[in-house]
Amino acid sequence: MWFNPIMIRLLKSPLHGLVSKGVMMVTVTGRKSGNSISTPANYLRDENTLWVISWRERKWWRNLRGGANVRVLLAGKSVEGSGQVIEEEKAVAQSLFDYTQKAPKMAQYVRIGLDAAGQPVHPDCERLAKKMVTIRIDLA
Repeated sequence: MWFNPIMIRLLKSPLHGLVSKGVMMVTVTGRKSGNSISTPANYLRDENTLWVISWRERKWWRNLRGGANVRVLLAGKSVEGSGQVIEEEKAVAQSLFDYTQKAPKMAQYVRIGLDAAGQPVHPDCERLAKKMVTIRIDLA
């Protein structure tokens, strides 16, 4: 995406506080290339676990299949962790529901409707589970 280099610079700068409450940089090692791949990602924190959702068409998360070490730049600090990708549609749908329940602004971004009580609409989560994956990062 055209704005990723801009976001990466911002996350590495002293001005990271402008975005780092909801955006971090994830660095993974390419399975085939062995190169470091860094990408900004929205996240939701649950104690020492970070949850990320990504479109299946993106490629960076594929390096986490079967689990892999990751480094995140989180609120200006580099932190090591272990990442794994969740691809099974039923589990992704539940993760999308849980994520957007805790972060309703993300529901609008990914086009998950909210009901009258402000809860994510399950059929929307199930529809999007075909197009998205969930990444779980356990911090060291």
